Formats: sequence, C-alpha cells, structure tokens
Amino acid sequence: MTRTREDIEALIARTALGDRAAFGELYDATSAKLFGVALRILKDRGTAEDALQDIFVKVWHGADRFTPGGASPMSWLIAIARNHAIDRLRRTQAAGGVAPLDEEGLQVAETRPGPEAEAIASGERSRLDGCLAELPEDRSAAVRGAYLDGDTYQVLAERHGVPLNTMRTWLRRSLLKLKDCLTR
Repeated sequence: MTRTREDIEALIARTALGDRAAFGELYDATSAKLFGVALRILKDRGTAEDALQDIFVKVWHGADRFTPGGASPMSWLIAIARNHAIDRLRRTQAAGGVAPLDEEGLQVAETRPGPEAEAIASGERSRLDGCLAELPEDRSAAVRGAYLDGDTYQVLAERHGVPLNTMRTWLRRSLLKLKDCLTR
C-alpha cells in the first residue's frame, strides 16, 4: 500500500506521542527506501541493515522534532538516514577502511516502488536536476558530492581548489538556491 505525504506525517506525529503501532507502520512504509539510502552510501548489506536499525531509533527519539507542513516527511527521514550512514561510513574509514562486499552483500531485496511512485519520483528528480542545472557547474558538482556521494567539505574543497570556508559558503548558498527553485 502506497502511503501519501499526509499518511507519513500522521505516522511521525503519532510516533512522537509514543504510539508503537504507528512506529511499526512507519517502519513498514519507509524502511525499504531508507535501507536503499544506507546501502547506497555504505555499500555493504550487513552494515546497512545495522544502520537501518540505528536510523529508526533516531526516528523514534526525534519524531517530535519533525515539523508537519514543512519539508516532506520522506525528505526528513531520508536526511536522517543519509546523515547517519555518512557518519557511520566516516567512522569505519577512520578505523581502517570499509569491508569489501561479498556475494551475499550484492543480493539486495527488491525495493523498487510501484509505477505510480516511480512516476512521482521521476518528476521530482527531473525538477531537482533542472534546479541543479541552474547552479554554476562547480557548485552543482559540489552539492552532488556532498549530499549524494557523502564527500566531506574538506575533500570537496581540495577537489575544487578552494578554501574550506569557501566550500561551506558554496554549499549553503547552493542549498538556498535549490530550495527557492524547488518551491517555484
């Protein structure tokens, strides 16, 4: 069953009140997508599964911080998943590297959305790509590196040959421009 934005918002609101049934429904409705986000960043099925559990613990404890009517509830959940996965990846890399994928790790459960959800996602992706195209090429590449690939600000600053604080400014201003573009 496909959930609407309002359904997800309501489940988050009920979760914020400690409703375990709503939390279970929220997990059922969103875990495949959030697992996909974690797997894309972590590139290891077992690590992504562990991360997913941690992500939902964060959702349980932080549901009261979600603001209905603001950002989309899926964007909020994806941001939690993305940030957690990036933090976990950085900790793993700092501790000596990432374990290679084995054959089992390459077998991912089918998480594709249905045709209706794909059509909506395709439209949203087109809008985002259009907005990214409005940014200067180096800014667009920096945004993609930071928010899709998990690159650190320091890595991006070195890649683009700019000081760290300049990179932070690029990203902050680019996100503001993207927000304006997406709300048009």
